Amino acid sequence: MWKNVKLGIAPIGWTNDDMPKLGGNLTYEQMLSEAALAGFSGTEIGGKFPTDATVLKKALSLRKLQIASQWFSAFLCSKSYEENEAAFLKQLDFLDDLGAKRVNVCELTHCLFAEKTSMFGSAKPKANAEEWDRLIDGLNRLGHIATERGFKLCYHHHMATVVQTLAETRRLMEETTPGDVWLCYDTGHFTFAGEDAVAAAKEFAPRIGHVHLKDIRAAKMKEASEEGFWFRKAVLEGCFTVPGDGCVDFPSIFSVLQEAGYEGWMIVEAEQDPAKANPFEYALKARHYIQQYAGI
Repeated sequence: MWKNVKLGIAPIGWTNDDMPKLGGNLTYEQMLSEAALAGFSGTEIGGKFPTDATVLKKALSLRKLQIASQWFSAFLCSKSYEENEAAFLKQLDFLDDLGAKRVNVCELTHCLFAEKTSMFGSAKPKANAEEWDRLIDGLNRLGHIATERGFKLCYHHHMATVVQTLAETRRLMEETTPGDVWLCYDTGHFTFAGEDAVAAAKEFAPRIGHVHLKDIRAAKMKEASEEGFWFRKAVLEGCFTVPGDGCVDFPSIFSVLQEAGYEGWMIVEAEQDPAKANPFEYALKARHYIQQYAGI
């Protein structure tokens, strides 16, 4: 039996913050309404969401939704720790006002999100020794702040960044402080990086503080790897999708997480073009699949 697990869906299927033209005509109110109608309990902060917590809380309350977490763009490798901390504290204040207890941190120094550069093999971003030390030290310090305020800092391994592979994620987990730095485990990003997402769930289970449920279309992943897709091309070409619509072994992943006693949010997150993949239709598809295979 699951204990204290909630299911949410991210707004990125409706409107993509990295590529605002995708779903640019869709409002955050539509996203929240369709998420609630599809049977989800919460969501993460999207770029179109109000920055006034009072306004956002009212919109959430009308639909009986909660905020699970928010992405935080870190530049610990390239900017001063103090600059990163100031932005982090401001974000924690906002999340605290909304009742959220997770913050998803991703290091964006050298990231290739907006670059037409392959994210595979030797082309992927890498942190040098000094940058890696700055990243680890900064995460430990930010993580301690988060812990003291009742949050879990969950590091988001991500394609086209300096922490993309299983080995890079392992190193980050080994060198950061347990209890202060957790993992935002993403099924799709591990799979797309050529890793075994089930094995990763088993290895990192004690440190998983937040879960992103993303599926991958196998044929598109193969094409992306062979042709050296850049990140935005992978999104536009339909590499990502919702659970049950791709090749990720979710039944095994659900079993691992359940046996490990995972507690917290599981968030459906699939970067797709809403003009090609109707957000509400895919939200319903994901919700039904998770009900069937996870019993949530």
